[in-house]
Amino acid sequence: MTAGLTIQRQVHFRRGRGSRKVLARGTPLEAPAVAPGRVPRISRLMALAIRFDHLIKSGQITDQADLARLGHVTRARISQIMNLLNLAPDIQEAILFLPCTLQGRDPLRERMLRPIAAVLDWRKQRVMWKAIAAPPAPSG
Repeated sequence: MTAGLTIQRQVHFRRGRGSRKVLARGTPLEAPAVAPGRVPRISRLMALAIRFDHLIKSGQITDQADLARLGHVTRARISQIMNLLNLAPDIQEAILFLPCTLQGRDPLRERMLRPIAAVLDWRKQRVMWKAIAAPPAPSG
């Protein structure tokens, strides 16, 4: 008779490519802490515009019409998103790093930014941005 051999080791499963699960040694890694709330829609659209611009400049996508076909949206909608790139760089950065929305509607919407993006002078854009980005004064 042979005696059985027992090996004890901590393992955990993690996600591999696709839906494949991978067996890994040791204790599972802690998930990074996620900030409460959700990223504002305008921040996601700004990031999307930057990504689209990169795809076009790198030659992976030929033009905005291709983006519209691939995304199943109209060319006009792609133009609206891409017009966010006309904003001054500091405004783009401020949009990307807006605080998360904890509840309710986002305080800043894309429709509010369209008139600012239509102005080509960055100084005028900054004045217009301050008017909508400043928190409303308490009435009393």
